[in-house]
Amino acid sequence: MTLFIIKPAHLRCVVWTGRLLAEPRTRRTLCPHRSYSTEGDMKIPKIYTKTGDKGFSSTYTGERRPKEDHIFQALGNADELSSAIGLAREFCLDKGHTFTYQLDKIQCILQDVGSNIATPRSSARESHTKKTQFTAQPITDLETWIDNFTKELPPLTNFILPSGGKSSAALHLARTVCRRAERSVAPIVRSGEADPDVAKFLNRLSDYLFTVARYAAMKEGSEETIYKRPE
Repeated sequence: MTLFIIKPAHLRCVVWTGRLLAEPRTRRTLCPHRSYSTEGDMKIPKIYTKTGDKGFSSTYTGERRPKEDHIFQALGNADELSSAIGLAREFCLDKGHTFTYQLDKIQCILQDVGSNIATPRSSARESHTKKTQFTAQPITDLETWIDNFTKELPPLTNFILPSGGKSSAALHLARTVCRRAERSVAPIVRSGEADPDVAKFLNRLSDYLFTVARYAAMKEGSEETIYKRPE
């Protein structure tokens, strides 16, 4: 949860506007290190706070909820999704794929997704919602990327299994985690506790990951495994 549930003073590190950056990136990070120390304060913050030892954690609005609450389930799934994409990105970098900057941007947008989920509207003030608002621009960017990859791919005429080399298989794994994240976010959005565009983004992201997995297999010359009914 530490990627998303952060004390309000620190939220500026993870809350972005939801816009994807324009420049390609490779191994440079899009989320630069920030120092939280004030002038003259050289204390090193501890990674553990002990505030969750009794099974409760805090939303950005200050609510204390059980760790198994649907908000934290969704946050955990979004965190796992970012980790899965990060692993896939490393395989893609090793193969020299040119789309890795897109994966960088997506991981940063997932931070915005988490910030929005961590701010339930039922307890949020206007100052909270302004800082964690999620925009539709990342959805449009994903659709553009999907369309561009699809133009280069052969038509899909059969069911394919997660395969096509390490890059492709890792992207397929990230796709399945994305579907789980979407399922956990859907009821939160339906209840009005999160922005609808968050669910739309996750829905489109799974399509992107499927498409780019096929693209990676094609570029690497790796054969995708076609589904065949067992005899």
